[in-house]
Amino acid sequence: MTRSDFSTPTTVSEPSSKSATPAPFNNPRVGRPALRTVSMTGVGSYVPPQILTNADLERLVETSDEWITSRTGIRERRVAAPGEATSDLACEAARRALSAAGLTASDIDLIIVATITPDMQFPSTACLVQQKLGARRAAAFDIQAACSGYVYALDIASHFVSSHTYDTVLIIGAEKMSAFIDWTDRNTCVLFGDGAGAAIVQHRPHSHGLITTCLGANGDDATLLELPAGGSARPASNDTVNQRLHFLRMDGKETFRKAVAAMVAAGQEALARSHLTIQDIRCIIPHQANHRIMSAVAERLGARPDQIFTNVERYGNTSAASVGIGLDEAVREGRIQTGDYVLLVVFGAGLTWGSALIRW
Repeated sequence: MTRSDFSTPTTVSEPSSKSATPAPFNNPRVGRPALRTVSMTGVGSYVPPQILTNADLERLVETSDEWITSRTGIRERRVAAPGEATSDLACEAARRALSAAGLTASDIDLIIVATITPDMQFPSTACLVQQKLGARRAAAFDIQAACSGYVYALDIASHFVSSHTYDTVLIIGAEKMSAFIDWTDRNTCVLFGDGAGAAIVQHRPHSHGLITTCLGANGDDATLLELPAGGSARPASNDTVNQRLHFLRMDGKETFRKAVAAMVAAGQEALARSHLTIQDIRCIIPHQANHRIMSAVAERLGARPDQIFTNVERYGNTSAASVGIGLDEAVREGRIQTGDYVLLVVFGAGLTWGSALIRW
């Protein structure tokens, strides 16, 4: 796991040799600025208005509301309109985060979009978001870490802000999962939904903000959760289309086992680095995969039920958008107050996982 802890700002020491002429950016008379603390100064989310219920799915595949609910906890999910792309979902969440932070698009220095359902192979969805928001000053790029994408994006943004490279970074986890779901596969089509979660990442004076992030990956298990075709390894062809290889595939049982272990380990590491216990955490927002995974993670972390925030029953698994939507809703519902400790724990294809511990 990589490490990034900004709770204690540091400065660069002077060179040991006084005779050498340092480069301008290393001049000991000037010095590098101390690393800044990093905070989320505004959050926002968006889900499409169209609701797809378990009863609706009963008419598509051989399943039932009881079967879906008992195994996943999901009762409904949101589905984007045919002409609504991932970038559209991302922009709406971004506008809400900007409003919460009291900013406009012209204030943004960098846009990072985490998604596995981009509008197209290229250009990046982040560039399309930049254009739609009118954020002309902003650099922009995508990252792909599946359901872990929001925390990965937060970690990347924090480095840019703490190092004084950028002052204002917009991160977005956005997915139109409905475009990549095999609606004939009852094991996967019942799980996923569409949506977006966004945050503004900045330095906030006299605030701890983001305390630590922990990231991990294991490519040995990449085939447990994948979209097999459409890339350079298996370009689109009549065969790949006929074999339905352009839809998500998942080994559910093994993914469950790996997800619980990884999320628990990531959560424990964040707590250990921060010298906190699980009882110090006001709100834990796990990736909203299904209720069995979240319950197992909560139990192994030793968390109380009232500490866990869930919305999977309404939205299903929204991949990279999951914890971003959850964080925004928890804030708006008053589950998180200034000074509270918040723990995000995530897991996704790759395999990838991570955690973020925040002092709100």
